Amino acid sequence: MLHTVAKLHYVEEMSQVDIARRLGVSTATISRLLQRARAEGIVRIEVLDLATPEDITRQLIDGLKLRDAAVVETPAAGTLAALAAPLGGLLRQAQLVAGSVVAIGWGRAVREVIRAGLPRMPGVLTVAATGGMQQQAAHFQVNEFVRLAAEEFGGTPHFIHAPYLPSSELREVFLRDTAIRDAVALWERTDVAIVGIGLPHAINAPEASAATPSEQALVHAAGDVLRHYFDAEGTLIAWEGESRMIAMSPAQLRAVPLVIGVAASPEKATAIIAAVRAGLINTLVTDTKTAQAILAALA
Repeated sequence: MLHTVAKLHYVEEMSQVDIARRLGVSTATISRLLQRARAEGIVRIEVLDLATPEDITRQLIDGLKLRDAAVVETPAAGTLAALAAPLGGLLRQAQLVAGSVVAIGWGRAVREVIRAGLPRMPGVLTVAATGGMQQQAAHFQVNEFVRLAAEEFGGTPHFIHAPYLPSSELREVFLRDTAIRDAVALWERTDVAIVGIGLPHAINAPEASAATPSEQALVHAAGDVLRHYFDAEGTLIAWEGESRMIAMSPAQLRAVPLVIGVAASPEKATAIIAAVRAGLINTLVTDTKTAQAILAALA
């Protein structure tokens, strides 16, 4: 009878009164039988602990040994734009002042968070973290990101009007230009860098056309930050263009107090973990689905 009463109440969702009527017993008897069913393990009631974004954030910081992180609940649409608010919170915590330097990378996530809005920080200097790319796709227009970020901050933009991958000879010529030299010099005193995290070219097919054959040949790469490629363990991978790039170097990124990786895609879990292991980001802004994929990969 215990099993019958338990099934009628918990599975068929009948009230205790209705069960009592069906079985011809009192409601008090049904109540006692349900208590016995729980006590004897016939019925087990479990209350699930649902992790909040705050809980997940703490787990990410501990699991990845991050300086900081911010996680938002994955929205039904516009996930990348939703990262703007937590990014803004991290920037406010950084207490940037007039003359502070924010370096900006490229990528879809970086573009969307800047378009969604950044906090006012008058006098902050924004600078491109890399040279430009001869691609018409909106997410490669790094100087435009720098301009928009400066407009949002109420600060001053510093552009790099040079390709990210010139020949070795032209690289030296570009770096002798006064405007480019002064902009690149800001990398040495950057306070915050905002960067995207790239997927391997084999996975991220639309990106392949923007990569050189040497880059596309990096089949063991887990991802990249500013075209600095790394494997799943975070070991940097040398490639033909590394030495001639006009971009913040891994050493310069590692010297920045706050390097914020902005990314939202469960597919990027391995790349994000590897970027942290490589020391190319120390803070992460993401959504719950991506964060849970990262934690699952770590486990």
